[in-house]
Amino acid sequence: MGISISDAAREMIWTAERECAGAFSRIDSIEAITQMRVLHAFQSASVAARHFAPTTGYGYDDIGRDTLDVVFAEAMQADSALVRPQFVNGTHALFTALAGLTEPGDVILSITGKPYDTLEEAIGIRGDAPQSLKRYGVQYREIPLLDNGIDQEALEAQLTEKIRVVYVQRSRGYAWRASLGQRDLEEVFSLVRHLAPQAWIVVDNCYCEFCEVNEPTAYGADIIAGSLIKNPGGGLAPTGGYIAGKSELIARIAQRLTVPGMGAEVGSYAGNYRLFYQGLFMAPHVVAQCLKSAVLFATVFHRLGYETLPAANDLRSDIIQSVRFSSKEELIRFCQSIQRAAPVDSNVVPEPWDMPGYADQVIMAAGAFVQGATTELSADAPIHEPYIAYLQGALTYAHGRIAAMLSCDALLNHKSSGLPA
Repeated sequence: MGISISDAAREMIWTAERECAGAFSRIDSIEAITQMRVLHAFQSASVAARHFAPTTGYGYDDIGRDTLDVVFAEAMQADSALVRPQFVNGTHALFTALAGLTEPGDVILSITGKPYDTLEEAIGIRGDAPQSLKRYGVQYREIPLLDNGIDQEALEAQLTEKIRVVYVQRSRGYAWRASLGQRDLEEVFSLVRHLAPQAWIVVDNCYCEFCEVNEPTAYGADIIAGSLIKNPGGGLAPTGGYIAGKSELIARIAQRLTVPGMGAEVGSYAGNYRLFYQGLFMAPHVVAQCLKSAVLFATVFHRLGYETLPAANDLRSDIIQSVRFSSKEELIRFCQSIQRAAPVDSNVVPEPWDMPGYADQVIMAAGAFVQGATTELSADAPIHEPYIAYLQGALTYAHGRIAAMLSCDALLNHKSSGLPA
């Protein structure tokens, strides 16, 4: 039995695709450049089959681990990198970086408002977790984002000698704002360098890798970090995270990752490294597929009368597409339609629930081969006003296109049914 899609939804997709040609061409151009850089990283490191072999025990002289660090560093335009399956998610990688760089009395200044929900307890912004950075004497300050980006006037006022880390979250988290790209950040990074040379710029790069030609390390960031089950894992990495940046800072963070005195020299992986290498190689293409799917959703839902961010033809620096709905019912229906489009657990009906680390109930639609992998088609949303769904992923544009038709169908049926809107 095939997937049932109405003629109205099919027609909507065909019409929308004709409007996407310019954005698709721009995405293809970025993919061509980033794929070349990733390929060069592999060739420069002379990657061979021996690098995929598992290791055990202490992991001394693990050539698969060490070479993967080298390849990632070049792909991310950094001096060094830590790429580890032991990172349980992007939050873990980010926390490890912050913990490795700060000491009691240091100040972390977030210049993009509050960080993503799951990092709030780890830093000590919310709750009183025993091992939070706040418990270790690290202070936290933040500058709310303006509607048009980072508040440079407030930043100048707060860049004192006590600031150790200037923290930037590129993607939007659960916020109705544009993600931050090179045009937004390059001038700000230069300002930080001038006014607070002792501060290190740390960037949450989750959802953003390979969406633009350059990574933040190419224009002034000291450290970037993210998850391997997002963009740089290419839909293949089964777990893990990465931290990339300046060599002396990576060496310092490595002492926090494992044990002081051992750092990056230890840590084995009894699995196979191949999927991490292959995922990185596939990442520029997979990210392009995610971006094209996002553009299509933006076009379709704009035509349906919903507010979307980014708009279809906006420049993009992350894979997330936000859609604002007029009711909780529409939001839930949308997420459930994304679940129906999944290759895994398509029979499951997602409902809002109390998810660890989040302040509100969250609904998550994700029928993924890798649990939580956001380069695979997924959508999630906190259940509060305004009712905004955050869509990401699609390993192939063809799959994203099917999901767009199914969700279009679901909302057209909802509107025609006379249910609350």
